[in-house]
Amino acid sequence: MFADTAVLVERNLITVRRIPTLLLSATVQPLMFVFLFAYVFGATLGGGQYREFLMAGIFAQTMLFNSAFTTVGLANDMSDGIVNRLRSLPMSRLAVIAGRVTSDMVLGAVGLAVMVACGFAIGWRIRGSPGDAAIAFALLIFFALAMAWVGAVTGLAARNVEVAQSIGFLWMFPVTFLSSAFISAASLPGPLRAIAEWNPVTAVATSCRDLFGNSAPRDFPEPSGWPAEHALVYAVAWSATLLVVCVPASLWLYRRSASR
Repeated sequence: MFADTAVLVERNLITVRRIPTLLLSATVQPLMFVFLFAYVFGATLGGGQYREFLMAGIFAQTMLFNSAFTTVGLANDMSDGIVNRLRSLPMSRLAVIAGRVTSDMVLGAVGLAVMVACGFAIGWRIRGSPGDAAIAFALLIFFALAMAWVGAVTGLAARNVEVAQSIGFLWMFPVTFLSSAFISAASLPGPLRAIAEWNPVTAVATSCRDLFGNSAPRDFPEPSGWPAEHALVYAVAWSATLLVVCVPASLWLYRRSASR
């Protein structure tokens, strides 16, 4: 299986080299969010301190949005008949999906590196220990892996590329913005606050802020409750649960697609 996965990773990365706009999409969109929130909204939300608060949320958002590449890539391979050709070969079925997920993880790692450089450029700093920073980056990669498998399920369930894109953005934007990625979840009203506090994006962003040693602006309400106090455990548990559910689900959808 590993050899088959490696071949498909190479094939997908060659596609990125031939279509460099794919790499631009993985980096330009997060950059736009950085400058939009840091300088358009950031001036009224805390200035430099808000920019430090913001970057962990941008990292989490970048990892989540990277799943769109897996969704669209798999839907496109299904529409173009590439998956049918691969299915006729003596190779692991899981490798077809794992190859797509792994190549998109490489894109996600490049996007994360660009975001880190961008963060340093606007004044974000790692104020925690190197070990804590390494744990934060490992958590982001683990979260990206889980979200990529969610993207695989979405791409295999969609009938075509257009539907895959629509479904992807239908859940990605609410999950990202109804969290503490850009604001304090404690500032939201009523049920929205509870949803944001238990949102896994909130857990990932909060964990990264703690590990990077980035504090919130003074007038931001302090988060409270079990998810905020155990953000790292909660984020890891959410990501592991998504993998346990989505890996077999994507295999089932892959097999089901053969009978369409």
